[in-house]
Amino acid sequence: MTISKALKATLIISGLIGLYIGVEILLFPVKFYATSGIFLGDNISLLNEIRAPGGALLFSSILIIMGAFVPRLTFTSIILATLLYLSYGASRIFSMAIDGRPVEILIYVSALEIAIGLVCAFMLARFIKSEQQKA
Repeated sequence: MTISKALKATLIISGLIGLYIGVEILLFPVKFYATSGIFLGDNISLLNEIRAPGGALLFSSILIIMGAFVPRLTFTSIILATLLYLSYGASRIFSMAIDGRPVEILIYVSALEIAIGLVCAFMLARFIKSEQQKA
């Protein structure tokens, strides 16, 4: 199985973005969220709840990046990247519909997550098509 340069780039870029955010949320949640005007304070339970998805994002991103270099992980990685980014973007849109408009940066983040998710979905469709043509 050959991984196209476009797919490899998509996995690396989407993985690195997730890796960066996962590290920030896991290791520096107070500082990271403050950049969006969200102040977590020193509530230990809240910090625990915030760090958990940071860790999930970090390790999911490692798998996404691995898919660029390990062919047997490519399919799983592009599915994961697609689901990860589209679910974050869709959940933010759902929140905006239910809770109202957040700060401007979170609206931009939503658009970026959806854009990355759509690129990943496009690459997934191309990957599936190329694998079907090989069979």
